[in-house]
Amino acid sequence: MNPEKKHALNKWTHFNEVSPLISLFKTYHDLTSEIEYFINQHTFPVVFKKNKFISSPLDHHDYAYLIVKGIARGYLKEGKTEMTIWIAKENELIGNSYSVNREHKSVETYIQALEDIEAVAIPHEMYTRLYDMDHIANYIGRKITQFHYFQSCERALIARLQTAEKKYIRFMQSYPDLVSRVGLKYIACFLGMRMETLSRIRSRLLVDV
Repeated sequence: MNPEKKHALNKWTHFNEVSPLISLFKTYHDLTSEIEYFINQHTFPVVFKKNKFISSPLDHHDYAYLIVKGIARGYLKEGKTEMTIWIAKENELIGNSYSVNREHKSVETYIQALEDIEAVAIPHEMYTRLYDMDHIANYIGRKITQFHYFQSCERALIARLQTAEKKYIRFMQSYPDLVSRVGLKYIACFLGMRMETLSRIRSRLLVDV
């Protein structure tokens, strides 16, 4: 999948002629007209079908993506074992490490659509130019980084809980909107447990309600 093929002159027709990335940025700070124009020019919409790869070690691009609609997961593979390291939904940014820091070798992460996805492709080089353009962009970048840091801390906390039941309860508390949208096997993979174990926990919790 080459996201550049989705680029078109009327690319924002279905988004009121404005890149959804602008709306996300405005939740952190008002933008100048120059920044808005720059974002509209350099980002573009893309779609990914359910179960298709957004990125893989064999086929990744210099893009991050803002999810407008849908859910995706990032995972690693060790032999035949998959390890889901994050699950993201609407209004969240996704991408591999190469998109974040070009100076280091990319971590071989797979990014897969768990639902049909509508997203905004954000070229890596756009970030650098945007940060040089205005201090507002740097402020927004720091706030977004802070959000993803807290998300990472939450995932680390879940991983360190001592029992499978505590992990799932914490998952439900932290990601209530994902419980019914994400398949059981992907949640189990994210929590580091067997699907059968998670199924038993869910059944037991339903009985206790």
